[in-house]
Amino acid sequence: MDQYVSSRATHRPRFRIALALGLLVSVAAASLAWAESDAVLTIAAFSSAPEGAATPPGWAPLTFKKIPTRTEYAVVKDGEVTVVRAESRAGASGLTRRVSVDLREYPLIEWRWKVSNVIAKGDVRTRAGDDYAARIYMTFAYDPDTVSFSRKLKYKAGRLLFGDVPIGAITYIWERAVPEGTIVDNAYTDVVKMIVVESGKGHVGRWMTEERNLDDDYRKAFGEDPPLVNGVAIMTDTDNTGETVTAYYGDIVFKKAR
Repeated sequence: MDQYVSSRATHRPRFRIALALGLLVSVAAASLAWAESDAVLTIAAFSSAPEGAATPPGWAPLTFKKIPTRTEYAVVKDGEVTVVRAESRAGASGLTRRVSVDLREYPLIEWRWKVSNVIAKGDVRTRAGDDYAARIYMTFAYDPDTVSFSRKLKYKAGRLLFGDVPIGAITYIWERAVPEGTIVDNAYTDVVKMIVVESGKGHVGRWMTEERNLDDDYRKAFGEDPPLVNGVAIMTDTDNTGETVTAYYGDIVFKKAR
């Protein structure tokens, strides 16, 4: 059963996540097209991206001014399948794109990923351990009809500080030890909810196919109906722990409920 944990660290704030949220909804607007069928909406068609490219078509780099060392991304072959590889050595950056997905129609999200190792010092409950071998962000558009008064106030305050920020984000992570299914406030901001999908070393080095009901996850995390999904990002980062990891990301699709 998924469990919710509220966690706050006492380290000096760095606001990296809040700034990233603004970037997620302000970049990657060059191409908004994605593959759609009646039952499946493909938002990350990495398998059809040109091999050797640093950035898949329709995606853009997500970088942080105060983190000079970046994770290196490349479109590569893993066996017979084209995927995105992320190599991080004490750095952080991601890839992002703008989307528009109505979870009432496509509530399920499915993806594949693989990691070389877990982050030995990683801990989703602390800022010092806020590094992940692999993570997938989903950001949500501001819809005043679906959010509570208190969250409206937080959203307006966030816009004053950071500009164009979404009302919230769900981040699916590969964690070191926290149990799978745990939902945790991000160590920097409760605007971002972290959901542990893989935990520990048991599946390291293997391709794992994941499926989540994002509609349900949003309701559990925020206690409200979800607005439109307006951004997606992949990110592998090791800047807090100074460690090294390689991750691979396969296609990401939304699906109708079965």
